[in-house]
Amino acid sequence: MRKRTLGFVALGAAASIFLAACGGGDSADGGGSADGAGFNLAETEVVNASDATGGTLRYAMAQDWDSVDPGDTYYGFSWNFSRYYARTLLTYNSEPGENATELVPDTAAAMPEPNENFTEWTVQIKEGLKYEDGSEITAQDIKYGIIRGDFNGGTLANGPSYFSQKLDADPEFNVYESSDPLGEFDAIETPDDYTLVFKLKESFSEFPNILIMPQTAPVPVDADRGELYQQHVLSSGPYQFDGDYEPGVALNLERNEHWDPETDPIRRALPDNIEVELGMNQDEIDERLVNGDLDVDLAGTGVGPAMHSRLAADEDARPNMDNLYSGALRYVNIHTPVIEDVACRQAIMYAANRDSMHRAWGGELGGDIATNLLPPAIPGSDPESDLYPSEDNTGDLAAAEAKLEECGEEDGFETVIAAREGRDKDIQTAEALQEALSRVGIETTIETYPAGDFFGQYAGSQDFVRENNIGMSVSGWIPDWPTGYGFAQPITDGAAITETGNYNTAEIDDPEINELWEEAVQTEDPDERSSIYAQIDTLVMEQAAILPVVFDRAMYYRSTELTNVYFQPGYAMYDFMALGVDRG
Repeated sequence: MRKRTLGFVALGAAASIFLAACGGGDSADGGGSADGAGFNLAETEVVNASDATGGTLRYAMAQDWDSVDPGDTYYGFSWNFSRYYARTLLTYNSEPGENATELVPDTAAAMPEPNENFTEWTVQIKEGLKYEDGSEITAQDIKYGIIRGDFNGGTLANGPSYFSQKLDADPEFNVYESSDPLGEFDAIETPDDYTLVFKLKESFSEFPNILIMPQTAPVPVDADRGELYQQHVLSSGPYQFDGDYEPGVALNLERNEHWDPETDPIRRALPDNIEVELGMNQDEIDERLVNGDLDVDLAGTGVGPAMHSRLAADEDARPNMDNLYSGALRYVNIHTPVIEDVACRQAIMYAANRDSMHRAWGGELGGDIATNLLPPAIPGSDPESDLYPSEDNTGDLAAAEAKLEECGEEDGFETVIAAREGRDKDIQTAEALQEALSRVGIETTIETYPAGDFFGQYAGSQDFVRENNIGMSVSGWIPDWPTGYGFAQPITDGAAITETGNYNTAEIDDPEINELWEEAVQTEDPDERSSIYAQIDTLVMEQAAILPVVFDRAMYYRSTELTNVYFQPGYAMYDFMALGVDRG
């Protein structure tokens, strides 16, 4: 699931619907409260602003990380949280509202400088930055962090693949098979300890957006332990691991005494300690949030269905709630190597009951029914387009049956729908789809797999998908940055397909779509690029490789003890770096 500028287009209407569900109210803050909090206030303002330091900030999550290694992670919550201990070249502006996704320097001393045709980018980094052991961070460490994260022969399978796609380097280069990885890898030059020069295969005007990614966090060559590095990541941020990370159990952070706040205006670093409990039931997380025994749900996707219904009916809770568009598309991959015939895939699109899947996400409070790929806030999106219309969004069974006959499966077929454990809405979406498809003879079995390994070992593993007849998988995606490329390229470009850790999970490898992606990266005019992204959106829908479900909205609960709360659309959740606690 992954990021960036998001779908606030219809928020005013959404707020009206929600207020009605909560019992009315016309005030801008939904009634307000003594501390100035109010309904949806965190969208545009800092709620409960405070400079109070100290205390323990308590997180919990129903699932586990894909990895806490900055070079091996692709979940939005992980990109947000990893900033506690991993600084990146660039990051997002630390303020709410319309400027929230502006890129600003982090370890970089200034914004990257391109050459005339955007094929070479130079970045200067700040001097005097240190790791938790007091040693200095160098440009060579950042170079190594990047190449280990994206040129590792599959050892680190979870992260994005932008660098291997864009850098003028052998994509088969393996950092762990090289005797001198820094010397042999010349697509990133480090002429001195504070300068990086990136050499690209071709023009790419959106390159700075890649430099926010955790893969740009520094890693000294001698500190790298491959997959085991995640047990204790060497911190470059304000916090360091307190003991080792315990997968599925806990991760605790304590202050890093070598972090210099003068070099880092982004991170408030208010709490003394940060604790994360893993594997907790979602209902328990929600109860503990509301009761004040927890501060933040780490997953960042909002409360679960039971608490969602309860809060929607509780007018007194409204000042402590935000019900915001996340910018995410929730969708179902239709795995093209398993369901090869496009007409069979189109049968799924026609038979799907969008209304019931929408209700799995909470109906109107959960977001808007999606009929296209690109979220409304992404230039090039056309949310009104619909290649598979049906009355009341309940499915066109006659059209579905005609498509089944066209692909030679007039009696239907059998396949598996994969969903992530601990993601109730994903599972309920799969159940709604299962029931809808059975109406035309497409019989499905739902299998759930651990969320942390879902893309690395299950739905994102080519071999596993084929061996287990996984024809569909429930997923979600947020922009890596706020353009059509930042949203859709990783999930629709044939160049992004990998054997494991595959986020183009449908394995879309259409020559026309691929050619349009190549054209987009060489197009400097943003309006022209948006037109290309719109064409890609239409082609993906024609290929029936992705079944859009909902442009979602999540309901968040914030206690009065949680300080400096605001929504960061770059991560589609609260900005973790701003948060503190004031327990009175």
